[in-house]
Amino acid sequence: MTVAALIVAAGRGTRAGPGAPKQYRLLAGEPVLRRTLGAFARHPGIDVVLAVIHPDDRDAYDKAAAGLPKLLEPCSGGSTRQASVLLGLEALAALSPARVLIHDGARPLVSPAIISRSIEALDAHAGALVALPVTDTIRRTIADLAGETVPRDGLWRAQTPQAFRYPAILVAHRQAAGGEMTDDVAVAAAAGIEVVMIEGDETNMKITSADDLSRAERLLEATAEYRTGTGYDVHRFGEGDHVMLCGVRVPHTHGLVGHSDADAGLHALTDAILGAIGEGDIGQHFPPSDPQWKDASSDRFLAHAAELAARAGARIVNIDVTFICERPKIGPWRNAMRERLAHILHIDVSRISVKATTTEGLGFTGRSEGLAAQALANLRFGA
Repeated sequence: MTVAALIVAAGRGTRAGPGAPKQYRLLAGEPVLRRTLGAFARHPGIDVVLAVIHPDDRDAYDKAAAGLPKLLEPCSGGSTRQASVLLGLEALAALSPARVLIHDGARPLVSPAIISRSIEALDAHAGALVALPVTDTIRRTIADLAGETVPRDGLWRAQTPQAFRYPAILVAHRQAAGGEMTDDVAVAAAAGIEVVMIEGDETNMKITSADDLSRAERLLEATAEYRTGTGYDVHRFGEGDHVMLCGVRVPHTHGLVGHSDADAGLHALTDAILGAIGEGDIGQHFPPSDPQWKDASSDRFLAHAAELAARAGARIVNIDVTFICERPKIGPWRNAMRERLAHILHIDVSRISVKATTTEGLGFTGRSEGLAAQALANLRFGA
C-alpha cells in the first residue's frame, strides 16, 4: 500500500508582507516549506511526497527541498487552491497510491503523531479531517456591533492534513473542477464521502502573517523536548565470508553469529531509539526465540523502531554508532553505512556518525573473537 503526501504550496502569501512567499520565509533558520516537506518525508508511514508549487518558485523550491528523501518532481499549481490540489492528484495518478494526505505547505509544525493518526484513520474511514473543537464564544457581528451568540456545540476549526483514500478523492476533485471550495473535505462531502474527525493540535498552525512566523519560532522552542537513548550489542565471529554492519555487506574472513543477520550496528541503534522512547529493547519486539526472525535483515528492526518513534511524536535529531573491533576495518565502508542509515531512518546523512575503535589487543575484541557496537540516538519530541 502506497501512502502519498500532497503538499500544496503554490500560493503567493501576500498577507505575510513584502518579500518571498510565506512558504519560503525562514523559520528558525530553515524555509517554512522545508520543515513541512521534512515532516512528511521523514515519517515512516509516508512513501512519497509531492509538492504543488508556483512555476515562478522553482529555484526557491529546489533550495528548500535539497537533500530531503521521498520527494517526487514537483508539479505546477493552478489559480486556486482547489485547482492546485486537482493538479497534484492527477500528477500522482501514475503511482496510483492507496491513500493521500493533503497538507498546506504553510503548516510546518505538523507532528508525526498527527500524520500517523491521519493514515491510521483511513483503515476504517474514506476520509479524515484534522481539526480542533471550538472552545471560545462565537458571535455574529452587525455593523461592527456584537450580535447574537452562535452555539459552538459541534463546531470545529479545520486544519490539515486532510486524508483520503486516493481513488475516491481523485474522482471527487474531478467532479468539482472549476469550483472554489475552501478545502478538500468540502469537495469530499459534495461527492458523498464521509469524513471522520481527528483531534489536531494547537501547534499545527498555519503561517499567514509575519506575526505567525514569530509565534511559530516561539512554539518550536517552547514545545521541544530532547531525549537520549543508548544501545550496545555484541556478536562473535563464525563461519562466513562477510559481515553485515549498519546494513552494509562488508567482505571478511568470517561471518557473525546471530539469530538474525547479526548486524551489531543496527541492533545497537535499534536499542538506542527504543530506549529514547521508553519502548524496551530489541528482544521484546523481535524475540530470538521466534523463528520468523531467523536470518532476518536487521533493517526491519531499525525501521520498526523509527516508526514507533514517529508515532510517539519524536524526530531523530542525530545518531552516533561506534564499532569496537580489530577487524574488519570500518573506514572504507563508513560513508556507505551512513547513507544506508539515512535511507532507513529518512534523515539527512549529515546527522549520522559512524566510527570505530579498538581495545589495543585486549579482551574478546582484541583477540578478534567478535565485535561490539554501541550507539547513541538523540530524539526531539514536539513541534
